[in-house]
Amino acid sequence: VQLQASGGGLVQAGGSLRLSCKASGRTFSNYIVGWFRQAPGKEREFVSAIKWSTDSTYYAASVTGRFIISGDNAKNTVYLQMNRLKPEDTAVHYCAQGIRGSYSNDPRLYNYWGQGTQVTVSS
Repeated sequence: VQLQASGGGLVQAGGSLRLSCKASGRTFSNYIVGWFRQAPGKEREFVSAIKWSTDSTYYAASVTGRFIISGDNAKNTVYLQMNRLKPEDTAVHYCAQGIRGSYSNDPRLYNYWGQGTQVTVSS
C-alpha cells in the first residue's frame, strides 16, 4: 500500500488547514490510520487516529477540541481538519496505517507511512 499525504502549508496562528491521506494499492478497511508529526530536533509524536471499521477516533491531548479526523470510504482517504492552529503545531505531518486494527499511539506499530507534509504556523 502507498500513502500520499497532502494539504500542508503556511498559516497564521488561529487559522485552519485540512490534511489528506490517500491510500492506493489497498483499502484502509479493518485498519487503524493515524497522523503523527515531527518537529525539528524532536521525536515523532502521535496526533490522531481513526479506526476504519468503527469510525472510532482518538486524539492527543494537545489537539483535542481543535483537530478532527475523518475518513471517506469511497475515496479511501483520511482527512485531518486542523483548526485554531498554534505555532507549536509546526511540524512535518505524516499519515500511517497501523499493523493491526486496534488503536495505538506508538509509531512503531504503524508499518506504512506517507511522505509527510509540512505544516508551518506563524505567530
